[in-house]
This record gives sequence, C-alpha cells and structure tokens, in this order.
Amino acid sequence: MFSLFWLVTTSITTSETIGKTTAGESTESPQELITSLALSYDNIPSVESVTLALAGWEKLEHQLGKQLLTVIDFTLPSTEKRLWVIDIDKKEIVLNTVVAHGRNSGELHAEKFSNSPESYQSSLGFYLTAETYQGKHGYSLRLDGLEKGFNDKARARAIVIHGADYAREEFAKATGRLGRSLGCPALPTELSAKVIDLIKNGSLIFIYGKDPAYLGSSSLLQP
Repeated sequence: MFSLFWLVTTSITTSETIGKTTAGESTESPQELITSLALSYDNIPSVESVTLALAGWEKLEHQLGKQLLTVIDFTLPSTEKRLWVIDIDKKEIVLNTVVAHGRNSGELHAEKFSNSPESYQSSLGFYLTAETYQGKHGYSLRLDGLEKGFNDKARARAIVIHGADYAREEFAKATGRLGRSLGCPALPTELSAKVIDLIKNGSLIFIYGKDPAYLGSSSLLQP
C-alpha cells in the first residue's frame, strides 16, 4: 500500500491539468481517481495508464455514449488481470480480467505493436466501441480505432473483442502465459459476453504500452 500511495503523490505532474470538460468544469484527476479506487480494490491500473487514458477522455468525451472507460495495460504480463472497466462517474471498477494480445506482439509481454494488416500484432491507443455481431469467435464487438497511423485500420483488420479459450486464466496456469490472438484483445469465454454488453455502443477503450513512437506522437496524449 505504501508503494501505491507513493506513486499517486509522485505521478506525472501534467496530470493536474487533465480532467476538464469542454465547459471548463473540473472532472476526476488521475490522482483522485486512483486514490478513490485504491480504497476499495486490490488490483487497480497504474497511475501512468490512468493519466494517459484521462488525457484522451478529456478530448473525446463529447463522442461517447457511455461514461465507461476501459483501460488495457500491455506493460503487464498476460498472466495478470490487465483490463479494467471503470465507471468514471461512480469511481468504480466494474470489471477486471485478463486479456490476450497479438501473437506477433510478444510471448508473455506485448512488446511490438502495429497498425498493418496481417501483422498479427496488437495496436495501441484509443478506440470507440461499436456494434456487436456473431462471427467465427461467436458474440463479438467491433472497434473503431481513433488514432491515424496507430490503430485506425482496426475495422479493416477485423480487430474486435471476442471470447477465446486460450484467453482463460486456466490456460495461463498450464502454459505460463495466455494464448495469443491475431491482434484482437481476446477475453475469457466465460466473461466475454458480459464485457461486450457492458461496453458496446460508444464507450472508450485505451490500450497502453511502452512504445516510444506512439507515446511521443499521439495527438490525444498531448496537453
């Protein structure tokens, strides 16, 4: 707990300017949100991932149909629960689960990212959830990438949220890591429908990774 609150109080200084609506009213700061979540939950996203996610939220909130923010932290290994669905208004973690990355992004960790077709790598950045459909993986959710050059080919690449047996915690316990997708953020089969119904039709997803090209160039992360 000491290390958590040390992170909260020493996080990115620019985060104080994050969390303003277009009307100029104050919303949640990263420190406030993380501190609030830490009081109720054992596993919470990092200060850095939340700070960046809220930077994009500020700029995209007018496009959203739901006050839900999904944070996927690909700096963590696939054996950890690295997807959080956060209710911003209530300051609650609605759901926390493991999530798979693309097979060419890495083994235990996702280290390489691409927006290119047939790369079979994950793509970083902000996505807007769209419509559901029944596909080869069953009930699935289409995503629209919002960042040109980083994830805007998501729909053309069929990067969607779907369930997969290889994305279950039992698989990770047996093999030392989750299985990997063709680039989709695949979820445990027993949870995928619940997550999809929760976030479909206009909520925001932020996929975070330690990629200098993305972190240094994304217009949604800049002040």
